Amino acid sequence: MDPHAPHTAPVPRVGVVVVGHDDAAHVTAAVRSALAQGPVVGEVVAVDDCSTDGSAELLTRLAASEPRVRVVRRRVNSGGCGSPRNTGLDRVTSPYVMFLDSGDLLPPGAADVLLRAATDAGAEVAGGLCVRLETPEQGHAPEGREGPEKGREVPWEAGLYAMRAVYESPAQRPRLVHDTLCVNKLYRTDFLRDHGIRFPEGRFRYGDSVFSARVLAAGPRIALVPNRVYVRHVRGCAERLPSAPDRAGIADWRARTEASRAAYEILLAAGRKELAREARAKFLDHELRMYACELESHDVHHRRAWWTLTRAYLAEYDATDWEHRPTAPGCLVGRVVLASTEPCDLPRIRALASRPARLLPPYAHTPDGTPAWSADLPLITLEPLLTRPVRFLPLTVDAELRPRARTALLRLRLHELYGRVAQAGPEALEVEWRCRATGRAVGPRTTVGLGAPAGGGGSAGVFWSAEVTLRWAAFAFGRMPDGGARMWDLRLRVRFRGGAYREVTAQARADAELPRRCAVVGARHAVVLMEPYGTHSGALALRVVHGSRGVMSVVRDVLRRLLHCHSRPQAH
Repeated sequence: MDPHAPHTAPVPRVGVVVVGHDDAAHVTAAVRSALAQGPVVGEVVAVDDCSTDGSAELLTRLAASEPRVRVVRRRVNSGGCGSPRNTGLDRVTSPYVMFLDSGDLLPPGAADVLLRAATDAGAEVAGGLCVRLETPEQGHAPEGREGPEKGREVPWEAGLYAMRAVYESPAQRPRLVHDTLCVNKLYRTDFLRDHGIRFPEGRFRYGDSVFSARVLAAGPRIALVPNRVYVRHVRGCAERLPSAPDRAGIADWRARTEASRAAYEILLAAGRKELAREARAKFLDHELRMYACELESHDVHHRRAWWTLTRAYLAEYDATDWEHRPTAPGCLVGRVVLASTEPCDLPRIRALASRPARLLPPYAHTPDGTPAWSADLPLITLEPLLTRPVRFLPLTVDAELRPRARTALLRLRLHELYGRVAQAGPEALEVEWRCRATGRAVGPRTTVGLGAPAGGGGSAGVFWSAEVTLRWAAFAFGRMPDGGARMWDLRLRVRFRGGAYREVTAQARADAELPRRCAVVGARHAVVLMEPYGTHSGALALRVVHGSRGVMSVVRDVLRRLLHCHSRPQAH
């Protein structure tokens, strides 16, 4: 490029539709992030879904000083994000459009990089990486639902956006079905209008899934970029609406199945059979695994309602759907649900649905020696596991942590899986504790050898064992700004003969109760609490709290959890 050539400003070609309801604290920041994209954004259509908290007045004042902003106020609240997005789409005059929720942000340059990708490739759709960011307003995650700590960004479908790519049709990359978000993409406006592509109206939950299916069904040319183009806060628009997802209620699961069914039918009706089948596989791998992980924490009435609803939906799957990825964890979970009329094997289902997947013992065989799910469900054969590469097997490692004054003994057991572990020849375990918020590890990986297999009888079966000594002082750094706790996850890598390996997490031993009291150590004359605990998926983790302020915050959290448990109706 000639440095002396006259600078040409980007042509305003993108319109951004911002939607919100009762979000006065964040909506102007969302609009400003759209304006900060520069002159490439020619208009921002801010749709207020009948707010009562002064959001519309804030937007009106902003529009008075910014000619690119137009405010549309709906007179009746829609109860969802779909109707206001459609309202905004109807008002957009730009050749390209993006969608933004009031609690989220567009990072600098997002609109420009997506527009360049679309125009360079002649694509109707351009997509980039969306990251999920937990903010201070989220507070502490409920017990048993550990999420990312404050400030940590979690990418959504990162594999799709690892590099630049252009697809003539979605059929060239069926994995596109898994990215159901609409907000991390730029669309050619006339493409949406010509194909009548709109969001479901009203209180329809998970409307993004239906909208995305309609986009893919129309067969657009799609350009993908590895850039970060959307920051989704956990306090975003959809979580404040009356239709906000609440996984504690069965209505939310019913909405999930309805949205998944609608997406499948849209793709199938358009003749996109491969994409429709991938949509069903996506339901098993994402939705089913996510909710199955939490099923054990609900009461018996919820479990039965969830099980009945899930069985009815999975009954719509045909044999080809089940054969699509027969060893995928979600597929195995689905087969168990479909085969049993009552909820069963919930601890094993939770472990198999977790990431990475774990298949807990005991293991069973059919009379002819074929691997099976259990003696009670022998028709669910697991024969494909016999040929699955070892790096993909749902291996189980369990852990027992025995704290001492300044150290702890970590005992690990790698369980056999239908003979595949012995066949692969396990040699060592690489052990690492990693901070959930920062990704920082406690020193280098520790490698410990695995001895000869032990066991053979009882529920534990055959296993290989190893022991590691932890020094508490190694964790005593990185004080949280608010005195809160840092979470440390135990990461393991099983090394096999010939160089193969498998990364796994460690299951907290069911037969070895975790210490209820925190270990207290001195670190530079400061108080540090170390508390082992099991995550919602059953994996062993460590909570570390610094100083008296942090200690009191943990005490308050424990008291709140105890009060919550005592006030919650008991399951019978």
